[in-house]
Amino acid sequence: MYLKSAAIAAMAFGTETIPKADKIFGPGNQWVTAAKQLVNADGIAIDMPAGPSEVLVIADDSANPKFVAADLLSQAEHGPDSQVVLITTSEVLIDAVTNEIENFTKQLSRKEIIEKSLLNSVIILVNDLEEAIAISNNYAPEHLILSVDNSEAIAEKIINAGSVFLGNYSPESAGDYASGTNHTLPTNGFASAYSGVSLDSFMKKITFQKLSKDGLSKLGKTIQTMAEEEGLDAHKLAVSIRTENSNG
Repeated sequence: MYLKSAAIAAMAFGTETIPKADKIFGPGNQWVTAAKQLVNADGIAIDMPAGPSEVLVIADDSANPKFVAADLLSQAEHGPDSQVVLITTSEVLIDAVTNEIENFTKQLSRKEIIEKSLLNSVIILVNDLEEAIAISNNYAPEHLILSVDNSEAIAEKIINAGSVFLGNYSPESAGDYASGTNHTLPTNGFASAYSGVSLDSFMKKITFQKLSKDGLSKLGKTIQTMAEEEGLDAHKLAVSIRTENSNG
């Protein structure tokens, strides 16, 4: 973990052999995330806070408990600080998923990590899917799996999530390895403010503007009034010297 944090510092500030980066991308554990946030405070651009990993599954009676259990475990095995959440309208499903988690965990190589991660995790029984959606949007999960009937209709109500997986045959693992989306995603609730990495993340935009004399005259009073309100006389002057000078 210290080597990863040192790598962030090396990319942020440069070394004899590593050039200084303009922006640092990529997920990591809590140490990597902390290192990225520290260098960001020093003026180095980052994609987003990304890590530790988390998943939230919304499930109804149509969900397969084995699938749900496997999805929860696939995130729990990332590390002891990972968090997995199940929100469901079905009390029967809770019992079934809990049993499957216990059965699967015994077979998995990262059993000790999973058991620690599950201590951070929770299952929530709700009255209906509207309540589940409200909790999910407030939590803003990194990964959201919709194991429900009419998953596409439910997806239209999701406003905060890093990446959403629709239906019983869209495991988060597919997003990690093969379904095509970038999988550097915001965690710890940052999905309410950040998007996942995409091509747009690598773009830097510059705006340009050109005003004609007539165009500036039409905007002039607005600009001068706002400048006056802020007490910025030179801002006002930069406009008035142009609009009031007929020879300009």
